[in-house]
Amino acid sequence: MAKLAEQTDDLLCENFTRTFQILGRKWNGLIIETLLIGGAKRFLEISRAIPVCSDRVLVERLKELEAVNIVNRVTYEDSSLIEYKLTPAGEAMRPMMAAIHEWSDKFNNSEPVK
Repeated sequence: MAKLAEQTDDLLCENFTRTFQILGRKWNGLIIETLLIGGAKRFLEISRAIPVCSDRVLVERLKELEAVNIVNRVTYEDSSLIEYKLTPAGEAMRPMMAAIHEWSDKFNNSEPVK
């Protein structure tokens, strides 16, 4: 088994691996897609768009996406308003997400994963 891990490390680019560690986390893709579709959103709007994700997990995922420069948490002076929006790096995922939509429409006709 260790030999297989060594081979995989040799075959996969470090940046590619890091990217899939981010995108592979449950809910991250849906959070990104929600922000791509509607632009900046408040926490409650994101939560309503992904109702099966608990608020606790959503907070964790937003913090993770912020830490890797995909999402910005925006606060406004003289207001309690907090919004989340995609950074330029997050916006750059638009074509990739469109390709995932295209692929899933063509090939993924199975039941949703729970």
